[in-house]
Amino acid sequence: MTEATPATPQPVIPQLIVGLGNPGTKYDRTRHNIGFDAIDALAKVWQISLSENRKFQGMFGEGMGPGRTKVRLLKPLTYMNNSGQAIRAVTDWYKLPPESVLVIYDEMDLPIGKLRLRLSGSAGGHNGMKSAIAHLGTQTFPRLRIGIGSAKTAEASGGAVSHVLGRFSGREAEVMAEMLHLVVGAVELSLKQGVEKAMSLYNNRSVPLSND
Repeated sequence: MTEATPATPQPVIPQLIVGLGNPGTKYDRTRHNIGFDAIDALAKVWQISLSENRKFQGMFGEGMGPGRTKVRLLKPLTYMNNSGQAIRAVTDWYKLPPESVLVIYDEMDLPIGKLRLRLSGSAGGHNGMKSAIAHLGTQTFPRLRIGIGSAKTAEASGGAVSHVLGRFSGREAEVMAEMLHLVVGAVELSLKQGVEKAMSLYNNRSVPLSND
C-alpha cells in the first residue's frame, strides 16, 4: 500500500472584497476611508456597479474580476465600529468561508506609500477589524493594509483620531492615487493566483512620498 502524497495547499482566492470606512460626505476622502476608495477603484476597473443593499447594510456589487472570476465588493454603511455586521450578512447569505473574505483598510503603523497583504492576524487596534474578527469568529482571513502614516508624523498632530479622520495633503493624495493602482494590481493577482503569490510580489513594493 503506497503512502498518500501530501496535498498541495490550495491558493487562497478571495470571493468577497470589503473596504472599511465611514459613510457620509463628512468622512469622504479621509485617511480612515482609504478602504472605501480601494473598493471604488476596483469597481471602476472591473466595471461593477455598487448600490445600497439594505440586507447587507452596505454598498454592494457583484460581477466578474480578472480571469472571469466571480467577485463581490462591499463598502459597509454601518460606521467603522460595526463593519463586521455587514460582512457577516454577506458571508451568511452566500455561504462564504471567512478565508474567502479580503478586507482592505488603513494602517497607521505603515508609512504612506506602503501596503501589506497578510493571510491572518489580529486587529492591531483597528476598530473596523475588531468588528470583522468578532463577527466572522476568526482572525484567519486575508487583509490588505494601506499605510496612512502615524499621527506622530502628521504636520498638525492632534492625536490619532484627528489624524485618521483628516485628509491627505496634496502630495500625499498623489501618492495615494498611485497606491490604489498597486492595490488593484495586488487584488487582481490574488484573484488569479492566490493571496500568497500577491504577498510575495507586492509587500515589498512602495510609492515614494518625496520627489527626492
